[in-house]
Amino acid sequence: MDSIKKINNNERLTHQEALALYDLDLYTLGELAHAIRVDRFGKKSYFNINRHINPTNVCKDICKFCAYSASRKNPSQYTLSHEEILEIARTSIATGAKELHIVSAHNPNEGIEWYMNAFKLIKDEFPHIHIKALTAAEVDFLAREYGHSYDEILDMMIAHGVDSMPGGGAEIFDEKVRDFICKGKVTSAQWLEIHQKWHERGRQSNATMLFGHIEERSHRIDHILRLRNLQDKSGGFNAFIPLLYQKENNFLKVKNFPSAQEILKTFAIARILLDNINNIKAYWVTSSISLALVAQEFGANDLDGTIQKESIQSAAGAKSANGMSQEEFIGLIKNSGFIPVERDSLYNELRSFEEV
Repeated sequence: MDSIKKINNNERLTHQEALALYDLDLYTLGELAHAIRVDRFGKKSYFNINRHINPTNVCKDICKFCAYSASRKNPSQYTLSHEEILEIARTSIATGAKELHIVSAHNPNEGIEWYMNAFKLIKDEFPHIHIKALTAAEVDFLAREYGHSYDEILDMMIAHGVDSMPGGGAEIFDEKVRDFICKGKVTSAQWLEIHQKWHERGRQSNATMLFGHIEERSHRIDHILRLRNLQDKSGGFNAFIPLLYQKENNFLKVKNFPSAQEILKTFAIARILLDNINNIKAYWVTSSISLALVAQEFGANDLDGTIQKESIQSAAGAKSANGMSQEEFIGLIKNSGFIPVERDSLYNELRSFEEV
């Protein structure tokens, strides 16, 4: 197969060649991806000690795949006060968290100061903590809701202590799919523009892709190649995270959920295509820890982190509400034949557990 020769020669594939990779058997595709992974990272598998904070579920937008947001007259609405957010940060940092991952819904009731000052209060008390906050979808919402440009919102984020951006809100870049699953939300072009502007400020971010719902394989390839194109320009993506759609408690009602084989093929293809994004994250929250561990053999070199508590994916059925202990996380990676390496938020290695 010509595509295999091109992969072995480090040549880039076209869209059609990339799409044809799905026709390869799982083991052949896994071998190709794993060879790239081992060449870059050996047996290292990264994780970090982090805490997810989801400050509000009140949302102006209505995405059909979302089970977290509480729109209209939902009786389960909540919005944390700054003191509540700060207390969560204190508790998490006291138990070892080095990163706070702060994302939530698009709340039109609190004002832009509620968002920004939450970051500042944390940073003032804990200047060493890494704050990863505000997806491009949240940036777009804040810009539209409060009459600011993207540049102004991004500059506010930096001024108030945000260190890096998560990759959420990307979903699938194909606009026809977006019109069906998240109409009115940030467009694909806007998502890419926001991340490019963030990178131009010397800051780094992650990139995601929500798959396993109504999209087709060709949409996934298109999505990955658009990320590769932006990375060629800006170089600011730390990691690519294929997020598996969670099927409970939402309005998509997907019946044909992807098989484990389809999921692993998608990880492998991402590793093969994204020659300019170092890290492929098997986010165990959406894929399950068991499948994430297997994904290490299909190109993934990062399993995210301990999380401590998570509300968005668990609302749709993910088994992540209370996170995972560091000891359990390390043990699972070791037992799967890989070397656990604690990293910081920007992928600097902090500690290897090879001999521990």
